Order: sequence, then structure tokens, then C-alpha cells
Amino acid sequence: MTHATKLSERLKRLGSILRFGCLRDARGSSVLEVALMMPLFTLILLGAAEFGRLAYYSIEVSNAAYAGATYAAQTHATAANTSAIQLAASADAANTAGLSVTSTNSCSCSDGTPISCSNAAIFCLSPARIVVTVQVNTVATVNSLFNYPGFPSTYALHGQAIERVEQ
Repeated sequence: MTHATKLSERLKRLGSILRFGCLRDARGSSVLEVALMMPLFTLILLGAAEFGRLAYYSIEVSNAAYAGATYAAQTHATAANTSAIQLAASADAANTAGLSVTSTNSCSCSDGTPISCSNAAIFCLSPARIVVTVQVNTVATVNSLFNYPGFPSTYALHGQAIERVEQ
């Protein structure tokens, strides 16, 4: 063997040793990077799940208000039946615990003049007609699954729907 051949074999061995050492170091650093970033990824994943959960309950509370207002808008008798309005709203949001439902009626003349419902027939003269609207408000308190620093542990979600009562 010549001196050049021996030197080239040594360089090949040295190159393979250096390449193996570089790969081993790179693998170790990538494991370390994943280990350092995993808490951040977990926090982002939990935050997204919590946000989705709150969005779901917010939609439930809003839909409950709409269901109550839709029930109340059928006739003047259903608009005055607050317990049935509460039952209709609560039935629509069966997955939401602690739902609070309130409803109010308001009257006006068809020409736009606001009047009180008790004396609507006196103040709303022909050809104007009495227009009755019902407003249903819903509120539910939802507890957070995880306590994040700087964020509240409970959230109050509100829903509102206004419908015109059929004449």
C-alpha cells in the first residue's frame, strides 16, 4: 500500500466517524427541542379546546333565547305565558346547566309610536294597529375546565332574541 492509499483510507474512516457524530448530536438536539416545545403545544391545544367549548355553550345560550322568542311569537297568549317561554328556552339548551331566562313584551303602534301594552287600545287609533314584540334574554354561567393565569374561572354567556308577535 502506498502512502496516498493509506491516507485516503484514514480520511474515509475519519469522515464516517465525523458524519456519525454529527448525526448523533443532531438527533439529540431535536429530541431536546421537542421536549422544550411540548408544554407550549399542550397549552395551545388545551386553549383551543376551551375556546371551542365556550363557543359551543355561547351558541346554545343564543339558540335558547331564539327558541323562547319563537315560541312566544305564536299568539298573544303565548307571549304572556312566561313559564312556557322559559320551558321552551330551557328545552332547547338541555346541555347547558343553570340557564336563566327572562322575557318582556313591548307594544307600539304600526305608525311607530311607542305605547304601553296595558292601554294600547286607547292610544293606538285606527287605521294604526297594535304591534307587540317579545324579547327573550338568556344567561348561563360556564366554568372553565382549566385555570389559566390572567383568565377568569367562570364565564357569563348571554343570548337575546326579539320577535314580533303574530296578530
